[in-house]
Amino acid sequence: MEIGLLYSRIRTDEKLLLSKLRERGHGVEKIDVREASFGLDGTNAAVGDCDLVLDRCLATSRSLYATEFLDHYGVPVVNSPDTAAVCADKAKTSLALAAAGVPTPETEVAFTTDEALDVIEDFGYPCVLKPVVGSWGRLMAKIDSRTAAEAILEHKATLGHYEHKVFYVQEFVEKPGRDVRVLATDGDPVAAMTRSSDHWLTNAAKGGETAEFEVSDEVRALVEAASEAVGGGLLGVDLMEVDEVSGEYTVHEVNHTVEFKTLNGTTDVDVPATVVDWLEAKAPDGDDESGSTPESDSEVVA
Repeated sequence: MEIGLLYSRIRTDEKLLLSKLRERGHGVEKIDVREASFGLDGTNAAVGDCDLVLDRCLATSRSLYATEFLDHYGVPVVNSPDTAAVCADKAKTSLALAAAGVPTPETEVAFTTDEALDVIEDFGYPCVLKPVVGSWGRLMAKIDSRTAAEAILEHKATLGHYEHKVFYVQEFVEKPGRDVRVLATDGDPVAAMTRSSDHWLTNAAKGGETAEFEVSDEVRALVEAASEAVGGGLLGVDLMEVDEVSGEYTVHEVNHTVEFKTLNGTTDVDVPATVVDWLEAKAPDGDDESGSTPESDSEVVA
């Protein structure tokens, strides 16, 4: 199998995957998107012989456009551009989860500071203001008062980018000091961990402490439903416990370029090996016409 790896920086996660792929004798074509260009008829990236391309781009914009072009060329890519487009935007993710009946925090979107302030007041304090695009818990704010809301909204309104003019307001969920991250392949949980902190943000990137988490039947069902809602793929599904006694959960985020190095060090599961198992099953059969690169495409992709 020949695997293409879209990247802009080789992190620990990518090193783990590359090691497992090479251990099994698979060829790897590393594609630095900073040095690639994508035209309507082809790309200078060496993807013509790839059975599958895995998107591990650090920047959301590069991920979205590169996968769109590869899909246009007929090159199999995971995650798909459709999945990436939903997961990269928190508002789209919320809509997809709600449409699929997956429990998710109450959410409203406004487009002016005045209307956003009204929404926040209706939610009551505390509530949460998030950027529609972003990761690692950056630019998220827990709002405890009207004064804080006014200041944060003013700051966002002056940041300039249009995405900051989309005010994504969400209820504050009183989780028990932790949330749950589940890594899944097409809805099948690979491994899971809790992320705990005294801070309201429990992301591992924010210093949250991690522990292995045993996936219950309810969590498995939610992960499967959330994955299907956004289009499937290699995903990180984030859940919060809304009731410790009843074991009820809400899904608040689905990540399409999920990091797993912390999870791999937390669980006994060999996470990169399991991901490679999935990639091997996902790659089109080289003898199957549906998995071959069309002749016209093989002429235009380097």
